[in-house]
Amino acid sequence: MNILEAPFVKGFIRMCDDGFNQNWHERNGGNLSYRIREDEVESIKEELAWDKPWQPMGTSVPGLKGEYFLVTGSGKYFRNVALDPEANICIVEVDETGENYRLCWGLVKGGKPTSELPSHLMNHEVKKTASDGRHRVIYHAHPANLIALTFVLPLEDRVFTRELWEMATECPVVFPDGVGVVGWMVPGGREIAVATSELMKKYNVAIWAHHGCFCSGEDFDLTFGLMHTVEKSAEILVKVLSMGSGKLQTISPDEFRALAVDFKVTLPEEFLYEK
Repeated sequence: MNILEAPFVKGFIRMCDDGFNQNWHERNGGNLSYRIREDEVESIKEELAWDKPWQPMGTSVPGLKGEYFLVTGSGKYFRNVALDPEANICIVEVDETGENYRLCWGLVKGGKPTSELPSHLMNHEVKKTASDGRHRVIYHAHPANLIALTFVLPLEDRVFTRELWEMATECPVVFPDGVGVVGWMVPGGREIAVATSELMKKYNVAIWAHHGCFCSGEDFDLTFGLMHTVEKSAEILVKVLSMGSGKLQTISPDEFRALAVDFKVTLPEEFLYEK
């Protein structure tokens, strides 16, 4: 099969385009990765190449040895992915040690996989284990309202989770585990990758203070929908805070508990505290 005709590649390209159209990817901001299924690798194998040298990835992910990933390129623009996929995205293979990768397809005009590759792969390893292999997508975007909240709310999981849950009834249903928050760190390195992967053991959403958000999901629709829901909730909260009079009413802890029963989700009690 032609790689660009593969359904997973089409879905990846569409998600990049959708993210750009949401205004979450200024310039070369943000990145996306997908852990390719074995049958999908088999379907495109004739178009892959294995002549590129192995490169150190800057971390160790033994749980991903031998796996293939479709990822955006470092310095590449999301707005250009749909226009020229082969120049802006790539497929990489992880070696048997889980410490090196090689380029197997894409980036035909030069370049490397996203600079956030260590964060992506460490999170993939965590979510692969936590979800029994179901999670395959890691998405990093720069949604403006969510970033704005990191300047005015305490950088605490319980605060961000509760505030975002209160803004729309669907939120505790879409992300019932809550959200995690990472204080500001230099992006692209091992330190922030480790901090994020620790949060991903518990959550599917990790907010990077003054920077953006990481989401994990089973497929492109669920992962994009998760980011979209979190940012929509943040937008409502920004509007509520800008009105200046505070909340006259909101969703109470007992109402959250009733919601959890009807929608068959488990909401951690740590987020249902009395304010």
